[in-house]
Amino acid sequence: MFGGSLRVLEIFGDSADLGRGHGAACAGMIGKYLDDRIELTVQEEWSGGSPDRDLILEIAEGTLEHHERFAEELYVEMVAMADAAGITPAEAVVVGGFTDLVDVVRSVVGTAPLEHNCTAILNPEAGFLAQTWDMHASAGEFVIMLKLDPIAGPNAIVQTTAGCLGQMGMNEAGISIGINNLTSLGKPGVTWPFVVRRVLEQTDLDSAVEVVTGAELAGGHNFLLMGPDGDAVNIEAMPGGQQVTRTSDTAFVHTNHCLGERTAESEGERLPEHVESSNTRLNVAAELADDPEAFFAEALICRRVDDPHDVGTCGAVMIEPRKRRMKAVWGIPGDHPWETFQL
Repeated sequence: MFGGSLRVLEIFGDSADLGRGHGAACAGMIGKYLDDRIELTVQEEWSGGSPDRDLILEIAEGTLEHHERFAEELYVEMVAMADAAGITPAEAVVVGGFTDLVDVVRSVVGTAPLEHNCTAILNPEAGFLAQTWDMHASAGEFVIMLKLDPIAGPNAIVQTTAGCLGQMGMNEAGISIGINNLTSLGKPGVTWPFVVRRVLEQTDLDSAVEVVTGAELAGGHNFLLMGPDGDAVNIEAMPGGQQVTRTSDTAFVHTNHCLGERTAESEGERLPEHVESSNTRLNVAAELADDPEAFFAEALICRRVDDPHDVGTCGAVMIEPRKRRMKAVWGIPGDHPWETFQL
């Protein structure tokens, strides 16, 4: 369905330069991706109702001031990217922050339980962060690798999708971040790609943690952080609360349900099969937390699907902050080769 040699986009300059470079190079993909994500959002199984395009964009528009207030330079980048791609800033929120935006849409039109994606490991002793990126399989068409060389702040490498500022990555200081989706009813706020990129502007782990815990989030997400010394932090960040777990020796795994009592209280309703999937993958990942090769070879972890609107594995990363090394694959690991990026 998708996969192969990663498409690498190198962009450099100030915030507007980064955005223009991204938007101009990926304009065709961004427009197609926007239409795909609008098509999904209008479906009841994703949004809990039948919102039309105008309502979706009105809700996205309501998040813009939160993005600008959270990170003004990233907002400039997103607006420049949108302009170069021929879309509006609100449409850029749909493209990049889809899962959080869907949380906000649900709070307006209803509830829906279609979220069961991504499995991740933080292994500080072995010095790696590993995860799959699972999403509606049609998103796999748009996977790219960004190499960021900003005028201000550290260089970074980010596996993402066209039109999304960042999903998983590492900067030259060794600050690394991964994500799992969580189910919640959202509210106007910041979508998770802004949080990812803001983390990658930091040069120490404590500052990176403060970025996540200080964000006024639009929807539920789990953030996995690791620093160059191997210390790791998992943050379940819900609109109604947070659970911060630090580890410097024991491996920590996460899937798509809250492990903290406080965060679980604000978790949205999920289908029984999605609950089972998340619990099963959590247990399997725990057994394989010291063996990333076996982790990525496990069929329950790297999921194949035939329907482009089913949730499947679109890519994966293996980040080693001490070595400033990130391995990434577009598609299913094993079907396609890992590619190595060094900072």
